[in-house]
Amino acid sequence: MSISTAELPYVRLTYRPDLRILFMRWTRLVSSQEHRAGYTAGLALAQQHQAGHWLVDLRTRGLAEAEDFNWILRDFRQQMQQALPNTSFRLAYLVTPYHQELISSRIFPEENMFRSFIEEKAAYQWLGAPMPAVS
Repeated sequence: MSISTAELPYVRLTYRPDLRILFMRWTRLVSSQEHRAGYTAGLALAQQHQAGHWLVDLRTRGLAEAEDFNWILRDFRQQMQQALPNTSFRLAYLVTPYHQELISSRIFPEENMFRSFIEEKAAYQWLGAPMPAVS
């Protein structure tokens, strides 16, 4: 199994072919420019693997400003659909319990592309991936 990775000073990107998931793990608070650059880098890695299912770990970073989150819902969604046509998309946001209510309030109830979770197991289940073996 070949795991693909990319790293910026503020985000680690990993594609796991066994799970068919792109992991985006933010490592610190970021500016709006870094936020968008991180997602753009994630999309470049996703294109290499036709990866439409992402686990976005915000537990260290915290939530984006409302304007940056709206950019994801509006502009980045379109970029994903153009870059990966005929791919189904699901982005699972892994957040702290403190942030879950706020991020959930930003996602429309009828939205089926984005969900927030406080436990990785539930996120894996929603993404349709098997749970990784515990070593």
